[in-house]
Amino acid sequence: MLRCPLVAMRASDCFAPSYAVARQKFLDAARDAGAALTEFPHPTELGRDEETLAIDVALVGAADAPHCLMITSGIHGAEGYCGSGAQVALLRDGTLHDACAEARVALLLVHAVNPYGFSHLRRVNEDNVDLNRNFMDFDRPLPENAAYAEVAPLLLPTQWPPSDADHAALMHTVATRGIGWYQAAVSAGQYRDPDGMFFGGVHATWSNYTLRRILARFGSGRASFRWIDIHTGLGPRGYGEPIYMGPDDAVQMARTRDIWGDGITSMYDGSSTSAHLSGVAWLAVPQTLGALSTLDYAGIALEFGTLPIAEVLDALRGDHWLHLHPDADENQRALIKHAMWQAFYIDSDDWREGVIAQVTDAVEKGIVR
Repeated sequence: MLRCPLVAMRASDCFAPSYAVARQKFLDAARDAGAALTEFPHPTELGRDEETLAIDVALVGAADAPHCLMITSGIHGAEGYCGSGAQVALLRDGTLHDACAEARVALLLVHAVNPYGFSHLRRVNEDNVDLNRNFMDFDRPLPENAAYAEVAPLLLPTQWPPSDADHAALMHTVATRGIGWYQAAVSAGQYRDPDGMFFGGVHATWSNYTLRRILARFGSGRASFRWIDIHTGLGPRGYGEPIYMGPDDAVQMARTRDIWGDGITSMYDGSSTSAHLSGVAWLAVPQTLGALSTLDYAGIALEFGTLPIAEVLDALRGDHWLHLHPDADENQRALIKHAMWQAFYIDSDDWREGVIAQVTDAVEKGIVR
């Protein structure tokens, strides 16, 4: 059953059809909850309807609480529709707020880490950068992704939808190499083609810098810091896979499983639906707060399944093709954007209710006791 003690509401009332509406719902829920709000406006970009873009931060509980539990949404912009709805539900959950207060935990909700992608229905930011590949040391040589370079010409053909010949060539490669190779080749991250897919950038983006500002401002000096990052697009429909967010370290992994259970998966051992990634966002924690060996830190991503991986990748291919062809007609643009919407958000009450229930359960487990 959906718990919304502060304001009785249906699960669907927590979610929104656009970034602008989602942002207003978040701000209203935060004010109703008595949260302290902080706005980080985007310095250069506007939304698809010329609206202001911002990363909004709501702090529920005492500012000097010894423990902090952070929930982030929209690192991959179009995935923010899911994460934002879950955050609104958390802000409406007075029972959860009481539990946090009793445990001396500050609940930190960071809304729309990538507001541009959220508003424009893109997974990437205003620079075509995948933020969850952007947390690199850009003073060091960047990793090569030879597999991406091999498959890239087939990913983004000259026309969309692809011709029969282009589609057959890609399917032959996938059949030969396997769907796992295809997913890893495309999604692991690449740092050579700024117009390509899953581009990690060549410098830290505004969202990267701002997220580290938020960590420094709200995470410093805590006895413990927990992080739940909400994503969509991988795995079985409606299931929120809890994916480990930390280094390839047995002690850190064990600590995370002590908190969230043995069902935690990892990209390091192949148990996760995620490929092995570089430049992931949790690296902002040691980059900002210091070595993990000196921190009581644990983090997970909740990855909610939508469509089969091949359909999700096709939606992303279409979106990147549109990025390269801004003169596409409105009908084609609408079809591509609708495919993106379906790839990262399921417009169904059972899916929304499941998201809220699983996020709430993860937050309750993350409360330090």
